[in-house]
Amino acid sequence: MIRLLMTVVLGLLSAAQPLASDLGQDAPSVLLIATGGTISNQSGGRLTASELVNQIPDLDKYATPEFEQFSNVASSALTLEQWLQLSKRINQVFETDSALAGIVVTSGTDTLEETAYFLHLTVNNPRPVVVVGAMRNPSTLGYEGAANLRQAFRTAASPKSRNKGVLVVLNNEINSAREVTKTDARLLHTFQTRSYGILGTVDHDRVVYYREVLRRHTSDSEFDVASVEVLPRVDILSVYQGASGDLIKAAVDAGARGLVVASAGAGATSRDQREAITYAYQQGVFVVVSTRTGSGRITPRTAREDEPLTQEQQLAARYRIAALDHAPLKARILLMLALTQTRDVRAIRRMFEEY
Repeated sequence: MIRLLMTVVLGLLSAAQPLASDLGQDAPSVLLIATGGTISNQSGGRLTASELVNQIPDLDKYATPEFEQFSNVASSALTLEQWLQLSKRINQVFETDSALAGIVVTSGTDTLEETAYFLHLTVNNPRPVVVVGAMRNPSTLGYEGAANLRQAFRTAASPKSRNKGVLVVLNNEINSAREVTKTDARLLHTFQTRSYGILGTVDHDRVVYYREVLRRHTSDSEFDVASVEVLPRVDILSVYQGASGDLIKAAVDAGARGLVVASAGAGATSRDQREAITYAYQQGVFVVVSTRTGSGRITPRTAREDEPLTQEQQLAARYRIAALDHAPLKARILLMLALTQTRDVRAIRRMFEEY
């Protein structure tokens, strides 16, 4: 009887402990690459990568941290060239360090979803990359940066996070870089996946996932930026009542190789914008039609087989791409990368279907 009671007690104690994959003596190695942002922007100066790691309580229970400073600026100050450098650096680290479980990247929240999606398409490794930030700076009451960082390290250290692409972790929630967006200018619970919901959570005992990422990404991506030095210019133009087409023409004349139109509803534009889009087609500029609504799918146009195509329709068939469910910010990134590979509209449409 005593032996039975001891067995029950030991079993209960064991069940109360976190999983070995999330807590243990042999904590996986995780690299922090710090780029700056509110999470480090304290009064009097910015926290460094090492200072960010040192403020995380009990981190050694979950991960063996390494760190390096990539930059220390606001996210809106990062350039497209730095995006390329960051992606190349992450690929280099994974290639040279086979023991590394994953990488955490700090970012300012204003453009975090863009940086995360670019890495989602250009990091060619199944190991997790977790992008994290904070809405309050270290000098503010209620600073959540240390908690978000610990959650990010735990997510990057978890074997369950492999093959899910780049992840965004804040407030205990895990979202896919493809789908997540910042939904509020100031509230902590700002990063959400509106239509599809979170991928998982970082709970008190373990990292838990509820669904998979089915579109192509990371190790299944065809985008290789190793030799890319400059990304092609792609601009975003919004539709609104009485919008002129002048800005579309100006973007084309300024050298844009692609445009993303954040249309009203399911693809509507103003009359002047339609004329300007035709001008873009005539200049060989690809136009992706997205929606400004925040969710929903823009479908490809289909012409009636019994009617001849107008000149505008013929041009659209060569240069128009439906964004499907890609938000304007994400559609721009995908089009930029697509244009580093091809100018075949059928290939670009396939990419929007697959990614």
